[in-house]
Amino acid sequence: MKICIVDRGHKIPVVNYGGTERVIWGLGKELHALGHEVTFLVPEGSSSDFAHVLFLDRQRNLNEQIPEDIDVVHFNFTPEDKIEKPYLVTMHGNPEPDEVLDINTVFISRNHAARHNSETFVYNGLLWEDYPVPNLKLPRKGYHFLGKARWSVKNAIGAMKIARRINECLNVIGGKKWTSRNLKDGFSLLFDSRIKFHGFLGNLEKSRILERSKGLVFPVLWHEPFGLAIIESLYFGCAVFGTSNGSLPELLTPETGHTANSEKEIAEAMSSFKYDPQKCHEYALKEFNSRLMTEKYLNLYEKVYKGEPVNEKVPKYNPQLNRIAEFR
Repeated sequence: MKICIVDRGHKIPVVNYGGTERVIWGLGKELHALGHEVTFLVPEGSSSDFAHVLFLDRQRNLNEQIPEDIDVVHFNFTPEDKIEKPYLVTMHGNPEPDEVLDINTVFISRNHAARHNSETFVYNGLLWEDYPVPNLKLPRKGYHFLGKARWSVKNAIGAMKIARRINECLNVIGGKKWTSRNLKDGFSLLFDSRIKFHGFLGNLEKSRILERSKGLVFPVLWHEPFGLAIIESLYFGCAVFGTSNGSLPELLTPETGHTANSEKEIAEAMSSFKYDPQKCHEYALKEFNSRLMTEKYLNLYEKVYKGEPVNEKVPKYNPQLNRIAEFR
């Protein structure tokens, strides 16, 4: 099968920090390994040693840029043009309530799909061979927060408060120390010696912190569609502690983490949790790898290639299921 993977916001391959581009890179590489011909239609500056690369021109009609011999097109955004080839769309984020979705939309977790009256989802998987192999026998101390700390819905301030509640250090990876929200909601936290800010880190620097961390503190205040921070942390042997919003409850097992909707309960769970880095690592390898993700997408590619829609009905925002749990 000849497959064109389209993304408009991310160059490939990933140099340092990366999200969606890591997912589509692993997808393309696995497709190639399975004998399929892959073309990336992505921003200028991208390259690949296993796939054709075309540079996306956002001013031109998409149909004009997709090679004629392509069998299936895989978009990582909702295209505005009416697409002439068989295609599907992976929805990586939370669309606006009034956003019109495509009938061929694929979500990235069961919760993500259900909140839009759909049952079609494929978990993100990562190409773990691109990550350093963690030393799971290293002593572990403290916790980490991983994500864009300037986004209030990621609740970095809440993570800091939880860590301080149990007198543990916290490494904040992915954000600046001085932001307006820090100054408003957690000024005293900025001067707490137990909290260290690292900004955005590349794979190697990040791995050195994560393989020495007990767990990810992730008290998000929105419905997390999936959360690559979750599976990256698990891969490095870290348990995950967060709210019950979005995909978190379905991505974790009793052996790999805990969800709750209060600082107190999350802190108590962190203090009493039976930590097993090996089980967390093996769980990530087994359940969230790029090969498993690719096989599931191939089933959907076959479906749209035959002319069948991904969903029976156009996915639509469900206000009842999109309510956020109160965090105390």
